[in-house]
Amino acid sequence: MEPITIGNVQPLIDQFAGKPVYIHLETTNGAYASHFNEGFFSAGAYIRNAKVTYEHGKIVGDGPFRTGLKLEIGWIYAEGLTHFEMDEEGRLLMAGHGFDGKLAVALEISETPFE
Repeated sequence: MEPITIGNVQPLIDQFAGKPVYIHLETTNGAYASHFNEGFFSAGAYIRNAKVTYEHGKIVGDGPFRTGLKLEIGWIYAEGLTHFEMDEEGRLLMAGHGFDGKLAVALEISETPFE
């Protein structure tokens, strides 16, 4: 993955607009490791293979970045994104890594379901 620049990522988001796509959206602040500190409140969200068609998408910010995908009746939104790649399967993968390098948020867009 490489660091996000709006100029590199916005065209990739645009290429999926108006098409049925599959979304993977995941957040975590350490839910997988909360057992190491019982006083730490962990939270997260996870959705995989939600099939949507978004009207348009936008990436904004100075870094970390925010990405929103406008649906007919609402939004899909991810904040804290730092890195991206367009993989060999044509999927746009965006991730946000904390200062410790661990994954904090992921937003991925694909024309085929994620396995």
